[in-house]
Amino acid sequence: MELRQLRYFVTVAEELHFGRAAERLVIGQPAVSQQIRRLERELKTELFDRSPRLVRLTAAGQAFLPAARAVLAAEDAARAVAAELSGSGAGVFRLGTITGLGERLDRILDAFEEHAPGVRVELVGLPVRERLARLADGRLDAAFVRGAAPPPPAPGTAARDGAEVRRRVVWQDELMAAIPARHPLAGRPAVSLAELAGLPLRLTERRNHPTLVDLVLDGCREAGFEPVPGPACSSLQDTLAAIGSGTPMWTVVYAGNARRMTLPRVAFVPFAAPGLRLPVELAVRSGASSALLAVLHDAVTDARPPVSRPTGCDQQS
Repeated sequence: MELRQLRYFVTVAEELHFGRAAERLVIGQPAVSQQIRRLERELKTELFDRSPRLVRLTAAGQAFLPAARAVLAAEDAARAVAAELSGSGAGVFRLGTITGLGERLDRILDAFEEHAPGVRVELVGLPVRERLARLADGRLDAAFVRGAAPPPPAPGTAARDGAEVRRRVVWQDELMAAIPARHPLAGRPAVSLAELAGLPLRLTERRNHPTLVDLVLDGCREAGFEPVPGPACSSLQDTLAAIGSGTPMWTVVYAGNARRMTLPRVAFVPFAAPGLRLPVELAVRSGASSALLAVLHDAVTDARPPVSRPTGCDQQS
């Protein structure tokens, strides 16, 4: 049994989707499936029920999940102790990230290289509730959160020493419409929501990102229509591939992501004023103060936000 197998198992258990788990882990889906199979052979039991449309934990998987999380938490604690003993703890800044940072991530990394050249920035992608829980108990130094506050952390994730998390809006994330490149609206400098009323809308399930889904659906209703629901959404990549096939449908993509994508068959078009935006907050432990936090804060607040230009599904909050 390997730590990476436990990490892959926990990620799939949280996403209940091998593709989304692979995206979070930044590895290929076949590698995730292979390691989960090896873990199941080691344990001599199946951890997931798999079908073409559904992945869920078996009874054995549900029983094994808390133990796997405990092992990974122990690994984190051991690494923290080792860093303190070696005096290298100050050389790592652990930052909880969100998708769609785009040029801002470059700006953050450039700022640390310039003002804290001896510090390694460790980027940690996790679901928002776990991101805030790790921030509260000291396993993250700061974290980005997109949209409204999530539900309280799960039992057992209380902060050490009664620490609380302080959050501050640092920018507004613009959304863009993704439509087939050959659609008549693709060449427009901007598109209104009302102009998309006849196209099916493909979005992630509300439980994955309620703030994003509510923003888009409320915007459609304010524009005078109920959107036509598109096919069930699996991942952003799958949805963009379907849109690129020419099938009439649309979704939303963070502008920071759109600027990094080169998809000849998909057009990313800004929404007409007032547009659709989600607030992005920088979260830190209450009372936390350091030169590194100052570097991060300056990197995301001093410079002007990137200018959008024409160039979803499981967008992470």
